[in-house]
Amino acid sequence: MSQTLILNSKQIQQKINRIAYQIYENNYSEKEIIVAGIADNGFILAQRIVDVLKTISPIKIKLIELKIKKENPIESESPIPLTEKELKNKVIILVDDVLNSGKTLIFGAKHFLKTPVKRLTTVVLVDRGHNCYPIKADFIGLSLSTTMLEHINVVINKKGKEAVYLS
Repeated sequence: MSQTLILNSKQIQQKINRIAYQIYENNYSEKEIIVAGIADNGFILAQRIVDVLKTISPIKIKLIELKIKKENPIESESPIPLTEKELKNKVIILVDDVLNSGKTLIFGAKHFLKTPVKRLTTVVLVDRGHNCYPIKADFIGLSLSTTMLEHINVVINKKGKEAVYLS
């Protein structure tokens, strides 16, 4: 199966930088935000965004990881590592690598619906535009029209060797 390079390491870093600046612009008056990355690639992407945010803003940032079974997210009832008091009236930034159907992102957002948060914002590196669920990405690195048979592969766990492929 052939793969087409969509984003190289430098382009991914540019997307991360732009997303971090957008997050800061939309939250410049906040004292603290919570960035929640969906394991595995979403959390790595969240870490990279937080690294940039820490260099450009004075906002206090809490980074957490959400573990969701992407094949069957209903079984993914792993608790978030924060109390209701820590979440109350906070801005939550939910991060994943690819928005395909929206299933993973909506089940990630579900973790924060039990608490009155100030705002929930979503971030993805690649939006495929095949939403089947009523959720969208607020900050997008790249919107890419694909067929349902095509697959997006994000390699982001190797610093300097990151890439996004279409296969």
